[in-house]
Amino acid sequence: MRLQDKVAIITGAANGMGAAEAKIFAREGAKVVATDVNEEKLMEIAEEIKAAGGDILAMKHDVTSEEEWKAVVAKAVDTYGKVDVLVNNAGVATNKNFATMEMSEWNWVMDINLNGCVLGMKYAIPEMQKAGGGSVINISSIGGIVGMAGSSPYTAAKGALRALSKSAAVEYGKDKIRVNSVHPGIIVTPMTAHTMEAGMPFYSMHTQLPYMGEPEDVANGVLFLASDESRFMTGAELVIDGGWTSL
Repeated sequence: MRLQDKVAIITGAANGMGAAEAKIFAREGAKVVATDVNEEKLMEIAEEIKAAGGDILAMKHDVTSEEEWKAVVAKAVDTYGKVDVLVNNAGVATNKNFATMEMSEWNWVMDINLNGCVLGMKYAIPEMQKAGGGSVINISSIGGIVGMAGSSPYTAAKGALRALSKSAAVEYGKDKIRVNSVHPGIIVTPMTAHTMEAGMPFYSMHTQLPYMGEPEDVANGVLFLASDESRFMTGAELVIDGGWTSL
């Protein structure tokens, strides 16, 4: 029960890392507000968590919508009384370089991967201030640390999220609000499946361990950052990449 009585908002919770985070948070005692644009799959995850005895509120949510962010945070407070943890997990990827990319595609990736996180922090942090502190966990990527050919908008957004997390950590530390970024490597999720099918030898070569990462590997790191065990960590980068960035 490492998150006993904490209220946590987790975006992108219908699949992959977000679903794993929602399950582990609920198992560890958190009251989970899980959101995603995929309402059908999200409700399946919510029912699974409820069946296991977890406390979860599931909401359809487009993270690029300021009005929907207001509604999610307000519903969390109305239902559970506060917000302690925000996990900005929702994200998308694209495999386009500058020569072939349309600006509409660039903006789509930026809106979800960066601006959606900005909106989440904008509306969740004031509630954390009221609660006397909190933890913001921004799911970035190793693409926010190292270059990745053919993923310019993705790496730009994730790099900006890395820097934003540090600035927010400095700005809100006085309020006992911690802001950290998590940098997964190649994790086996629905978002990465098509990429991994095309380039598994490449990914295996860059992972120093003899296996690929699973959503639970990242969720366990996020759990640590959400818990009081990491009370002296803020502005940090938690890299969970199987050794990719050690090269």
